[in-house]
Amino acid sequence: RAGLEVEDLMFEPLASAAAVLDYEEMEAGVALIDIGGGTTDLAIFQEGILRHSAVIPFGGNVVTEDIREGCMVMRNQAEQLKVKYGYALGLESQENQIVSIAGFRGREPREISVKTLSHIIQARMEEILDLVHEEIRQSGYGGKLIAGIVLTGGGSQLKLLNKLTEYMTGMYTRVGHPTEHLASTSVRGMNNPIYATGLGLILRGMELEKMKAQPVFVPIADEREPVKGKLAVSAPEPEEILETEPSFVDRLTGILRDLWEVDSSDDKLD
Repeated sequence: RAGLEVEDLMFEPLASAAAVLDYEEMEAGVALIDIGGGTTDLAIFQEGILRHSAVIPFGGNVVTEDIREGCMVMRNQAEQLKVKYGYALGLESQENQIVSIAGFRGREPREISVKTLSHIIQARMEEILDLVHEEIRQSGYGGKLIAGIVLTGGGSQLKLLNKLTEYMTGMYTRVGHPTEHLASTSVRGMNNPIYATGLGLILRGMELEKMKAQPVFVPIADEREPVKGKLAVSAPEPEEILETEPSFVDRLTGILRDLWEVDSSDDKLD
């Protein structure tokens, strides 16, 4: 209804990687952990190639459910507690921090300990990270990831999650933000790991558009000379070619010369 059409399909971890990883990390070896609402996706890159992928059937939603049951609050209140006050690692400084949750229909407000909230979140995140770490070990790349781990997705916004991940896996960990692909005038708030997959898809779409704009050479069989063949050229007008890419004619001349085995000054090229 919005007038949009699907241009291409793309594996989700590849889209996230395009937005938050650079080539050096993928070359050195890195594990991308995309913590979404329903699942946690793992993608392992080495030498610039996707080597292993897996999906863990737990994500940010199960953390919200744990808070809802553990703190006896509504689901939307549990989500707010997780986003605003959630820590993936319990700290001693949280001992006396209290969060007040408004009651409903005249009931008294509830007081939630930040330390209790952190312990609930930490327990579930330890379970998820343990499953991810086991998947990395089984992949055979556990000791080869020089660039360590990159966290992204909405679940990666939990405070101190990178520290908990380093403690659980023993590998350097950072949170991946799509900063290098955003202009300084970008909409405020887009520099957020929750948009990593979406921005990666946009980058892929831009690459497809760029490929469409380039000249395309299609071999066509020649009945008289089936071995040498001809070329059907789909390209811009000559004037446009000369303005945008001066070396295009030279490259085309070389291709024709090799195919027809003639000299560049031969009239046949004209």
